Amino acid sequence: MSINQTMSSSDTVEVAREAPSLNWRAKLARNPEWFTAALIVITCVVVASINPRFLQWATLFDLLHSATTTSLFALGTLVVLASGGIDVSFTAIGALTMYSITKAVFAWWPDEPFLLILLTGALGGILLGLINGFIVHRLQAPSLIVTIGTQYLYRGILLTFVGTTFFMNIPHSMDHFGRIPLMAYRTVDGLDAVLPMSVIALVAGAVLTWWLLNRTMMGRGVYAMGGSPAIAERLGFNLRAIRLFVFGYTGFLAGVAGILHVSNNRLANPFDLVGSELDVIAAVILGGARITGGSGTVVGTLMGVALVTLINNVLILVGVPSTWQKVIIGAFILVAGTLFALRRRG
Repeated sequence: MSINQTMSSSDTVEVAREAPSLNWRAKLARNPEWFTAALIVITCVVVASINPRFLQWATLFDLLHSATTTSLFALGTLVVLASGGIDVSFTAIGALTMYSITKAVFAWWPDEPFLLILLTGALGGILLGLINGFIVHRLQAPSLIVTIGTQYLYRGILLTFVGTTFFMNIPHSMDHFGRIPLMAYRTVDGLDAVLPMSVIALVAGAVLTWWLLNRTMMGRGVYAMGGSPAIAERLGFNLRAIRLFVFGYTGFLAGVAGILHVSNNRLANPFDLVGSELDVIAAVILGGARITGGSGTVVGTLMGVALVTLINNVLILVGVPSTWQKVIIGAFILVAGTLFALRRRG
């Protein structure tokens, strides 16, 4: 056998050994949400094995109730991250719109229909989000710095000029909407398990976000700008319009989330929502979105929200202290970051 034949045989064996690794990396590159799905399954199996009561519809209803606001925030964050930016002001937008609008409606228009209140919250969120987009584009400043500033600005306006006391006497239409069950049943323990109507908003937000990102020219522009703003501009995309869109859309979802939050909890508290930014961003990253932009899916984002919600709401059932929840989320993010880095090398 010649030297060349020997080398050729050796190369073939080496390629055969590397093939499974390359195939694994390719699959992870195409579907990074598989890793998140695996973590969800593992978490559910562990919790169910320790506490069988976890496997009931009431648990799913509670998780969906807890995840509605976070999911809407996360869908907006996905759009911003996909464009190469980052927004940490969405919770302040949600808090400002929900509290100020609820307070105004209760004082001046107590009989206003819920749909009109929801529309007002959406418009208020869009306006505040557009302010972010305008500043980012006008100053060409890092979106993280801008939204940290506007977060404190919106938060300061709320606490200084709008109010600092929570009230439970919310408008009748909001209270009524929060009590409407989409589905309900009585558990074996005699408790009422209720799936709130607000879950419809979660589904609608997910479908709308998926359509915008995958079926419109604006969605293509969002991913293109996240990959490279210079290339996106050479391809003919209007970067100003894209920035205004992504921050306006994030504000829109934040405003809707704020109103739904008040309705579901039947309580208007100016100190709610703010402080959950890291959980939301963690969920989007666990769903496969890169912090540098140009990637991310709606399905992956919702899986990330599901995982974070499981950790924050269910692990207490198996005796895991609440102080360990952030540790577990952080560990998952580190593992996910390592795997996603390996996928890019493949």
